[in-house]
Amino acid sequence: HLEYFYFHNCVYESVWRDGHRRHSERIAVTDLLHKYGPDYKLIFVGDATMSPYEIVYQHGSIEHMNEEPGATWLRRMLDAWPSAAWLNPEPERLWPYRKSIEILHQIMGGRMYPMSVAGLEQAMTRLSKRQ
Repeated sequence: HLEYFYFHNCVYESVWRDGHRRHSERIAVTDLLHKYGPDYKLIFVGDATMSPYEIVYQHGSIEHMNEEPGATWLRRMLDAWPSAAWLNPEPERLWPYRKSIEILHQIMGGRMYPMSVAGLEQAMTRLSKRQ
């Protein structure tokens, strides 16, 4: 069973299913936290390259005035779904040069993997382990 949602740069209080309607048809992350149990696996897919303000500061989003930092929402999601991974298409050799990747890598507890065959294998191995 696969559920997927979109977000821009960092997760905040809402996500969406259709990128064209992201400003009108938002889904509250709190609803997702209550709907899906801890047996679900959480997989983020994205380059994790953004302003660090979007992760660590209130009102850091470039799209709206987020009341809580993205890091707060990411931690809530990781608490709800401890079996999690982040797949990053950005070349791994560039990760040390991106502060936002460093921050998200830390929040993810090192569970960020390159979007490559080897990275996908590592991520799936990690997700298949019992928490």
